[in-house]
Amino acid sequence: MAGILIVDDSRTSRKILREILEEAGHTIVGESLNGEEGYLKYKELKPDLVTLDITMPKLDGIEALQLIKKFDENAKVVMITAAGQKEKMIQAVKYGAAEFIAKPYEPGDVKEVIAKVLNG
Repeated sequence: MAGILIVDDSRTSRKILREILEEAGHTIVGESLNGEEGYLKYKELKPDLVTLDITMPKLDGIEALQLIKKFDENAKVVMITAAGQKEKMIQAVKYGAAEFIAKPYEPGDVKEVIAKVLNG
């Protein structure tokens, strides 16, 4: 299974996502509270996949996505979106996001999206 980095400023979101992913057999290699920290942890940990919340302090998910993709063009990045972020989702696709997961999390959807991205 995969080593995954979770980047989200919400402790609750990180906890729920961690539980779903661990239940699916993945290892959470790290967690970050904002995009800047997420980018630095990505460089340090080189996870198989990273989940990036779109709305965060310091660097938002779109900015962090751009930095991660510049560092590693093959990075597998799944964006976490809240309702009403269509514009941001379009931007994220343009910058190389592989997929999206919407909040509130639907465990089946999360597992399906992660599996799809990991399996290319």
